[in-house]
Amino acid sequence: MPPASPSRLAYIDWMRGLACVLMFQTHCYDSWLGGDARKSTFFMWSQLAGTLPAPLFLFLAGISFALVTDKLRQKSLPAAQIAHTTIRRGAEIFGMGLLFRLQEYLIAWGWAPWSDLFRVDILNTIGLSMILMGLLCWIVLATTDGTRLMLGLSTAGVGLTVSLLTPLFWTSWRPRWLPWPLESYINGVHNLDQPQAWLFPIFPWSAFAFIGLAVGFVLLSDWGKRRGAGTFVLAGGGGVVLIYVARWLDHRPQQLYAVYDFWHTSPTFFLIRVGILLLILLATYAWCRWGAGQWGFSPLTQMGQTSLLVYWVHIEFVYGRFSILPKRGQSVRTASLGLLAIFVAMLLLSIARTKLKGRGAAAGAWLGKPARAS
Repeated sequence: MPPASPSRLAYIDWMRGLACVLMFQTHCYDSWLGGDARKSTFFMWSQLAGTLPAPLFLFLAGISFALVTDKLRQKSLPAAQIAHTTIRRGAEIFGMGLLFRLQEYLIAWGWAPWSDLFRVDILNTIGLSMILMGLLCWIVLATTDGTRLMLGLSTAGVGLTVSLLTPLFWTSWRPRWLPWPLESYINGVHNLDQPQAWLFPIFPWSAFAFIGLAVGFVLLSDWGKRRGAGTFVLAGGGGVVLIYVARWLDHRPQQLYAVYDFWHTSPTFFLIRVGILLLILLATYAWCRWGAGQWGFSPLTQMGQTSLLVYWVHIEFVYGRFSILPKRGQSVRTASLGLLAIFVAMLLLSIARTKLKGRGAAAGAWLGKPARAS
């Protein structure tokens, strides 16, 4: 499949753009719908679709991390140098997450509580997940032969382990001895004394990044490259198997955990979502290789290339002080028109960012040229 640009694979950008659209609809309907609309089947399905954007972003962060790590590995760079590059990028994303929280607090000055500064949001978790993935790859590369197989098995194992430990860290193994801003990164407790499902702690969310990293190494392996599209078909088939196995496990009368919360901490729901991610990966690859993804301009591919920007900006116009519609008071029709406006505005912003990208560097290079002697 031809890449969207020399450094990007089209299906990754398209899939990230899909995550943006699912995020938009989740946030818009959650912020704006009011009255009976919030009790409707429509809203229920909107919120169910809202369980996918965060796993998609983390899963794709893992795949992209595999691409970068493998590229550095092929340059025969030492493990420490690879780790330095990847961990630094994770730290940058984590820093952006902290900056985003500061921005939101300052914009909402006067009515936002100070504790919002320590909210564990998706950017924080993506950054921390990248740091943890960098550390794991460093250990594997430094202590083994560093094959893609070994990297993939190690990262998949960590992802499954994180999922299995999540119910414990949310209940009986809670690190209550930590200050709540730190414990919140483990289980999302915030300052409310109980883990909060609307936050993005390491347990369980980082598991999606580690699974994405494992999938990325499989796609990059010689075995995966030889099979081409067949690798994606096998991934989709594996996704179907995971969904059925997880549903079977969920219906067993025996339970492994004293407290079982299917929607928020259960490993079975994690496996179901991983299965769905693998099916989306297959569908996206097919769409971008044989479907309309090859026809020309793609809004989803475009937004996928600037997903951080559109995430950063749309929040304030949906949830923030500058919301384009009054909150908790709209019908489905009005909220849908607002969603369309957000989609169009973010697409235009993405296009503008792409067109302007590099112009500053070009201008700087032009200004830096020595004047010719006349």
